Amino acid sequence: MKNAAEEKPFMKNVVEVVAALIEKDGKLLICRRPADKARGLLWEFAGGKVEAGETKEAALVRECREELAVTLFVGDVYAEVTHTYPDLTIHLTLFRAAIAAGEPQALEHAQLCWAAPADLPSFDFCPADTEIVAKIAKEFA
Repeated sequence: MKNAAEEKPFMKNVVEVVAALIEKDGKLLICRRPADKARGLLWEFAGGKVEAGETKEAALVRECREELAVTLFVGDVYAEVTHTYPDLTIHLTLFRAAIAAGEPQALEHAQLCWAAPADLPSFDFCPADTEIVAKIAKEFA
């Protein structure tokens, strides 16, 4: 017999997550998750969870400062997606963003990469990002 959580995965709390679409010289910044984290070694866009009482934009600025040692200028929303993983459901908001100060450093990621938009589909992204990667590859091509 299944427990309630197994029968109703859509009932999980939805975690608000933000990410940055950072472009420089025609390339986009992508980050590889650490091996020891959930979805380890998969690629993603820089960002993280929105804390209680934080706006999405403020969360993105904070996360990029913590993870990349950069200060961002956050622009408009590029894409939004909701994705359910086995362990959680996320609502991901991807913002267009620009680096206002600093040079990206891999403080919490296994690797950083500036990739051409057309090359993004060749990277192994987190499942929540695959729809966004397809949109980017199509629109930037």
